[in-house]
Amino acid sequence: MSDSSPTPCSWDALLAAAGLPRLDARALLESVSGQGREWLLAHGDEPAPAQARSRFETLAMRRRQGEPLAYLLGSREFLGRWFTVCPDVLVPRPETEGLVEAALELLDAMAALDRPARQPLRVIDLGTGSGVIAISLALARPKLRISATDASAQALGVARGNARSLGTGPIHWHLGDWWAAVPPTAGPFDLVVSNPPYLADDDAHLLDPALTHEPRMALACGPRGMEAIEAIIAGAIGRMSPGGWLAFEHGAAQGAATRACLLGEGFTEVQTHRDLAGLDRITRGRSLGR
Repeated sequence: MSDSSPTPCSWDALLAAAGLPRLDARALLESVSGQGREWLLAHGDEPAPAQARSRFETLAMRRRQGEPLAYLLGSREFLGRWFTVCPDVLVPRPETEGLVEAALELLDAMAALDRPARQPLRVIDLGTGSGVIAISLALARPKLRISATDASAQALGVARGNARSLGTGPIHWHLGDWWAAVPPTAGPFDLVVSNPPYLADDDAHLLDPALTHEPRMALACGPRGMEAIEAIIAGAIGRMSPGGWLAFEHGAAQGAATRACLLGEGFTEVQTHRDLAGLDRITRGRSLGR
């Protein structure tokens, strides 16, 4: 009887011994080999070079310890495009793709109006991180005038790099905390969009091994988890065009609180949208302009 076990030190042997879900292990194997899935299937019984074996074993160990796969690979797909990510920025989530799609719907509705007085539409992404929101909007609607902020200089560096590699038009980057980063001449804005931190400082989710590797300032914002959302809403007053929209992502249990906050600041047409899991995820409101 022939032995069907993988040849020691082969690509297949590395895959089998990784101690990871197969998709994770295969993604790491593709990364260290520089080869695609089809090549590895065809050459799986061939010996892996020593350097590739060592690199794979190190990455597999880090993944078993909870480090996000996106950090190990150095990139993450978002709306069909690959963005560079690293521990300086939050790993983009599928829920944020819903925020971009909602923003595009609002932009298209505003663009359809007769607006000869001021074009193009002005958009700001507060707390841009890796830049996935601002860059995705810029690529989808090249005529927009887009600004983006972040309190982390390292995060802005990642975002700028992503914008260059993906070939966006000009995006105006600002370093600083929420609205304090935005020059008075940058507005008024027709759309304000954000995926802010929305966990409380003592939220149990922060103990998740994967989240311990991500920047805490992008996850938690205070004892209630609403502080960043409240700062964005309060700061928007006077910085938005009449009829402009504010849309942001939030926690599944924060829909009612965010709607109340928007209504309390005079926003109208306030509505919360659910994600694919049926959870409250994105809330938007329309500014009367002040």
